Amino acid sequence: MKILNHKIIDAIDKTFPFYVEEISGNIADIINRKIYSGRLIIRDGIITDIIKTESNSNMLIIPPFIDSHVHIESSMLTPKEFARTALTHGVSAAISDPHEIANVMGLGGVSFMIKQGADIPFRFYYGAPSCVPATPMETSGRVITVNDIELLFKEEKLHYLSEMMNFPGVINKDPEVMQKIAVARNYGRKIDGHAPGLRGRDLDLYLEAGISTDHETITYDEGKEKLQKGLKLLIREGSAAKNLMELAPLINEFPELCMFCSDDMHPDDIQKGYINEMVKRLLNKRFDIITLLRCATLNPANHYDIDTGLLQKNDRADFVIIDNLEDFNVLCTIIEGKAVSIKGKSLLSSQEVRHVNNFYATEKKTEDFFIPLKGNVIKVIEAIDCQIFTHKILAKPKTTSGMAVADPERDLLKISVVSRYRDKPPAMGFIKNFGLKKGAIASSVSHDSHNVIAVGVSDEDLASAVNAVISHKGGLAMCVGNQSELLPLPIAGIMSDKDSFYVADKYTKLEDAAKNLGSKLSSPFMTLSFMALTVLPELKISERGLFDFTVFDYVPLFESS
Repeated sequence: MKILNHKIIDAIDKTFPFYVEEISGNIADIINRKIYSGRLIIRDGIITDIIKTESNSNMLIIPPFIDSHVHIESSMLTPKEFARTALTHGVSAAISDPHEIANVMGLGGVSFMIKQGADIPFRFYYGAPSCVPATPMETSGRVITVNDIELLFKEEKLHYLSEMMNFPGVINKDPEVMQKIAVARNYGRKIDGHAPGLRGRDLDLYLEAGISTDHETITYDEGKEKLQKGLKLLIREGSAAKNLMELAPLINEFPELCMFCSDDMHPDDIQKGYINEMVKRLLNKRFDIITLLRCATLNPANHYDIDTGLLQKNDRADFVIIDNLEDFNVLCTIIEGKAVSIKGKSLLSSQEVRHVNNFYATEKKTEDFFIPLKGNVIKVIEAIDCQIFTHKILAKPKTTSGMAVADPERDLLKISVVSRYRDKPPAMGFIKNFGLKKGAIASSVSHDSHNVIAVGVSDEDLASAVNAVISHKGGLAMCVGNQSELLPLPIAGIMSDKDSFYVADKYTKLEDAAKNLGSKLSSPFMTLSFMALTVLPELKISERGLFDFTVFDYVPLFESS
């Protein structure tokens, strides 16, 4: 009989595969809201009995965490590599929206994600992408139709309708949008929301359509109104958007309606921590442990009807072992009675993955990034650190030989989007707060259409960075003169075929390189990836040009006199 304790935990990685048959410790019973000393008896991956005991152990046994909303592709890892890392943090399931790869490859991309996550001890609950493209104002690589969504529910048995980003379409009852929602309701599926800043009557109309969640809330007052009206709040702490501490007080007021999510996690951040870190931070703020665990496990399990172990008799033997409530370190993750990670080390092996892609951009010339002067005032995107929305400001451009050029002294840099799906001139604009003093950075991870997006000081470096990405049919690049750093992303131009440690290391080097060029942003490449996301306020840029969210339309770069 294999009885788990601290000494055996230290030896698990030497005896893999390790099947647990007994474990003693302090059991977190989130159903009955109590923690007690006990012993789990496990047979064939099922908890067959729970015996109360007298124990001096500080070890805490909890249900595994669930991410209530995430785009796996944003980690730049394949589903298998994502799972290997997530399990080391005690996360065993994800409500996953394959929206990013669907924008690139349509149904084929969704099928790729499903197959990649099918044979590992991690549960991906995929949704049917509702907005591909995100709005009719964007040009993506593929389109997901109403019939496609029905096919995904009927044939692939997908769990929910992914975030309805086109909330103006919902409010104004756009026929296609309402048909997609109707399909989800006919199949009895939950409908995820995307409602940044939505309040009052507009929020009422959005909820009347059957929307059940929102992860775009950033202020306490906005969150409270949504919760009071019955919307469930997915409190987000990702790589770009960090809303946990602002929204945390709502957990005590609406404990049954709150969940935790990451939305987007870049590879370096997911190495450091995940949903476990959200719980740990709030524990340090004296939040109740049972309330937090319910937000991280039971609430999403109930809302999305997830098949996960909750430490009850006859449940699957899925649980996480925490060293103690003060340090809250994940010692071990057990899935169906089998250890899958130990002290931050995955016990699952990496696997090769086939490459799929949709990338047709051709090499660009330096002069493609010139901006002829057409006025004395330009509209400028103002990026905001640790947020995915922007502000719109006006400025006088610096000019040279009849051209508007970057002005690093005022931190007014050029931003460009190059279509990856068809050969056309780059869209050009200006952006503030990236802080580069020289060089350029570029990426084919640009939500939601994933064209190539770049920010730079010189046109030469802009062209070099963009062409580095194009030459590898996807990736992240930094170029300054003859120096460059590159992370190739050969899978759909948004994911690597390497293991998580390699990807995290390369990504960290790129982030450091961008900061060495002068950027003061916490995560320059993550912020860059959202500058093309036209479904969020206030001024963004796509391959079609500048998009002003306040009028929900494209606008010229130069302000009319």
